Amino acid sequence: MNFPKIPLAQWVDHLVDWITSTFDPLFSAITSFIEGLLDTLVKVLDIGPPILLILIITLFALYTSRWGVAIFSLIGLLLIDNLGYWDATVQTIALVLSSVVLTIIIGIPLGIWASQNDTAKKIITPILDFMQTMPAFVYLIPSILFFGIGVVPGILASVIFAVPPTIRLTNLGIREVPGDLIEASEAFGSTTGQKLFKVQLPLAAPTILAGVNQSIMLALSMVVIASLVGAPGLGAEVYRAVTQIKVGQGFEAGLSIVIIAIILDRVSQNLRKPLLGNTISKKWVYSVLAAVLVIAYAVTAFSQAAGPNQTGSKNVGDQVNYEITGIDPGAGLMKATEKAMKDYGLKNDWTLKEGSSAAMTAELKKAYERKEPIIVTGWTPHWMFSKYDLKYLKDPKGSYGKGESIHTLTRKGFKQDNPGANQILDQFYWKPADMENVMVKVQDGAKPADAAADWVKSHKKQVAKWTKGAQKGNGKQVSLVYVAWESEIASTNVIAKVLEQEGYTVKLQQVEAGPMFAGVAGGSADAMVAAWLPTTHKDYYDKYKGKFEDLGPNLEGTKLGLTVPKYMNIDSIEDLKKSK
Repeated sequence: MNFPKIPLAQWVDHLVDWITSTFDPLFSAITSFIEGLLDTLVKVLDIGPPILLILIITLFALYTSRWGVAIFSLIGLLLIDNLGYWDATVQTIALVLSSVVLTIIIGIPLGIWASQNDTAKKIITPILDFMQTMPAFVYLIPSILFFGIGVVPGILASVIFAVPPTIRLTNLGIREVPGDLIEASEAFGSTTGQKLFKVQLPLAAPTILAGVNQSIMLALSMVVIASLVGAPGLGAEVYRAVTQIKVGQGFEAGLSIVIIAIILDRVSQNLRKPLLGNTISKKWVYSVLAAVLVIAYAVTAFSQAAGPNQTGSKNVGDQVNYEITGIDPGAGLMKATEKAMKDYGLKNDWTLKEGSSAAMTAELKKAYERKEPIIVTGWTPHWMFSKYDLKYLKDPKGSYGKGESIHTLTRKGFKQDNPGANQILDQFYWKPADMENVMVKVQDGAKPADAAADWVKSHKKQVAKWTKGAQKGNGKQVSLVYVAWESEIASTNVIAKVLEQEGYTVKLQQVEAGPMFAGVAGGSADAMVAAWLPTTHKDYYDKYKGKFEDLGPNLEGTKLGLTVPKYMNIDSIEDLKKSK
């Protein structure tokens, strides 16, 4: 069928742009509210030494559940503290609790409405189906543009993913209340409100709490995904371990998540009928716990509000909240930035926000369009330097080095197995301007394969140098791996298109940086054209050195450093220290 493609992606992009610009004040207010809520909650949970919160959780587990759960909670939380993940655990608990509170506030009223109104149920049900079947990653894309990177898009994506069970089971629980009880309450003259709050909700409580329990588990399952946009906690630790191929660290962080999940699951299942509820009134226990939490929260919030007001400050650090917007936690650029922060004495005052390259560019786009100050980790070649008027901050101490080259690596034995493809990869070489040309087209909406094909078509002489003297493929397969950076998407698709023109069957696999090196070193992938050296991928290169063949650079003249819009009145990394 030759029907033209419906421009659905463009419609969605335009809609998101309109929503972002129209409701920006609302999104800013929501961001400030949720960030304040979470920051204060983290400080409340972090009052005193870790053993204090561990004992509180253990005693609460003992009250609601059996001895086994309490002992497990004590040992499990002590293990987390021993492994060094306590701060991340507190952040994760705060993130989950914040998500669950919003889930309950939104989910139970909507569930009640659906139970009382068949039309509302017919409208809400397909929306819930859509929310539960849409991949959770998709929610993060507009969330970044609406709320920036950090914990807020992570929380809101968690709420969207976790709220359907609460709505569904609230509706189900109320609708399954026996009809004769409803008739009896109506016979005694109960109003709609009395019937709902004194008959339907009490009888539906077990089902509603089951929905809340499911929402808690779903919210916890989102912590790793939320880390892709800069949400802190155990999810960020898992993500960091994945990108760096640190199996032990990943197991420790994953085990910590499992421990928290088991505790939350067992405790939330018994909230309605706690094990020691007959000995100590649950109303008294819950009231005291709530009162302590509210008082501690109020005192902490008041102390924060009483701090110095930095609004309108000319201090660069105040303007950007002493934050540098970074990319993937496993990237060498992040390690170089941490080194720069140490070299320039910024470690105590500044925070390097982790996320992803996509999240970083989304945050830059948002700030640039508003002419707001922002500091990001930058590198060239990158399309953002073509689209925005940016500058590198001077690095007089040379923390970022003198520039990098992008190397082509192949697995051991690839030259013997596939000499033609190896020769093409060995002769592959282009300039940063060539790469940026492809990157800009992709950023403007072209598919990577189409942008690569256009570049190859318009640079036949250059491509001929790469393929000179190489054997034809005759259908031989070549497996290329790459990391999802705009630069590597461009280079990998271009060389793939050239190999295909020479008769090779090319398989592309997008992975993180660590698995990319591991794949080539282990022989499960044939090659990559994405090794940034000597800084960005130094750790991976050194780890697997001797297990791959380095064909040398395919691009030279790259640069790393801290990047700001040119409208910012700052020129050097040293100015960040002076501004304090």
